[in-house]
Amino acid sequence: MNSIKHIQNALAELDKEVETILLDWSIPLNEKDNLMLVLLQQKRVLTQTLEDLTYLKENPPTPNQACGISKYRED
Repeated sequence: MNSIKHIQNALAELDKEVETILLDWSIPLNEKDNLMLVLLQQKRVLTQTLEDLTYLKENPPTPNQACGISKYRED
């Protein structure tokens, strides 16, 4: 699935951005917090999407049935 590969690449890029922000001593801590919050929210959404797509890839739904993602999620 190309979608899974794209999401994995996006997660890797987010990790690089987080690392860059953390290592940049010129950014004040409160600004780092604001920048990191946005990135971590994006990461949470991408991680959940990756988990959902992986589940669907491994457990394809039968025709005319719900995909069943809500059954495997713990939240």
